[in-house]
Amino acid sequence: MTSDPLTHLSGDRLSDGPGHWELFDSDFARARSLHLSAFRLSIDWSRIFPVATDDAVTFEQLHAIANLRSVEHYHAVFRSLRAHGLEPFVTLNHQTLPLWIHDSVGCHRDIDHCSNRGWLDRERIVREIAKYAGFVAQEYGGEVDTWATLNEPLATSLPGYLFPSPDRSNPPAVMLRYADVKTSIVAQLEAHARMYDAIKLADLVDADGDGNPSDVGLVYAANPVAPKNPNDPSDVRAAEHVFYLWNSAFLNGVIRGDVDAKLDGNVVHRSDLEHRIDFIGLNYYTRPVIEGRATAQLPELSPMTDFNLLSIGTMEEYPRGIYEVAMLARNYGIPAVISENGAPNAADPGAPRYLVNHLRWLARAIRDGAPIRGYYYWSLIDNLEWNHGFGIRMGLYSVDNRDVYKKRAMREVGATYARIAAAGVVPSDLLEAYPEQ
Repeated sequence: MTSDPLTHLSGDRLSDGPGHWELFDSDFARARSLHLSAFRLSIDWSRIFPVATDDAVTFEQLHAIANLRSVEHYHAVFRSLRAHGLEPFVTLNHQTLPLWIHDSVGCHRDIDHCSNRGWLDRERIVREIAKYAGFVAQEYGGEVDTWATLNEPLATSLPGYLFPSPDRSNPPAVMLRYADVKTSIVAQLEAHARMYDAIKLADLVDADGDGNPSDVGLVYAANPVAPKNPNDPSDVRAAEHVFYLWNSAFLNGVIRGDVDAKLDGNVVHRSDLEHRIDFIGLNYYTRPVIEGRATAQLPELSPMTDFNLLSIGTMEEYPRGIYEVAMLARNYGIPAVISENGAPNAADPGAPRYLVNHLRWLARAIRDGAPIRGYYYWSLIDNLEWNHGFGIRMGLYSVDNRDVYKKRAMREVGATYARIAAAGVVPSDLLEAYPEQ
């Protein structure tokens, strides 16, 4: 691992992006041509409020300082979605934060003395993100009924404050800040609960006619975890510890209100956090393989951490994992959607196989009682993949970033997905072409 997390950045320019901000209507037409009925997207907090909202309290005060061009842009987005027959599933915070709430560069350089410290300014960010959620819910409640508060909280905390790496580096990209990891996790638990409350108070319009004005959930990257050697007790114990840290610690807090603030197994129940989730969005791609260690590498998180951290990077294609992740929802007793799943290289000839085998296992989970409401492939078009930039291509449609018109072209996996969506099941010839893994 390099000593400077900034070397993990791709260097790609945002201006070379896929152009969805301008081309959303034609992209939604493409989504509908794939026989999709819903579309997951995000609202960017900084586009709505590019300036601080600390002194604003009411909807009218917030509206007075909002960027009205952006506000209207999202109205146009939702009108387009409805016109194309697509139900919006809106994520309110897909990890990015406004500069006035998080000076990511300044905090990377000096985390102890920077201003606007993001999730480390716990009280401030919880208060302000809840105001943002309430404003957006009131503004767009007549167009949106399904909301996710946060996307992948641990993908904010772990690569942001513990181990930035070439695999994933998130702002502020600082190393081994044990206390900051814990602070950011608890702050996100509190933020979700307060955002949930704000949305429920503000969104009073039933946009889809089902009698319920809002369903509010959270998107979480859940993972099954495997020991490197199932016959080695240290590997088994380490895998159990990683499963707890990766999955149970946060999900127990967000679903039950049982908070392990020190990540040491000691739980405190908080009634102000419980019963504030209508569904869970589950992101699943792969499975980490874990090797045990004689001593803990994260002493401040002991006794939960006697595992080889380097082995977290040992990932494998594991279709059965989507079954195991879906069964988590059954065990917690709440509805779920697969909010992300897809081949890491959509251009690879193996991408259709990846899709078919994961859907085979997902169907099995549904038969076994997993309360799965829907499935969202990631992603419709090639997009900016964080510090990887445009080096990872995951779109059902490719995007030519060098073309002035951002030309799109359907990939083979896109055609396969369209067939499956049109049929409502995986056709038998695809099941035969891609035997079970």
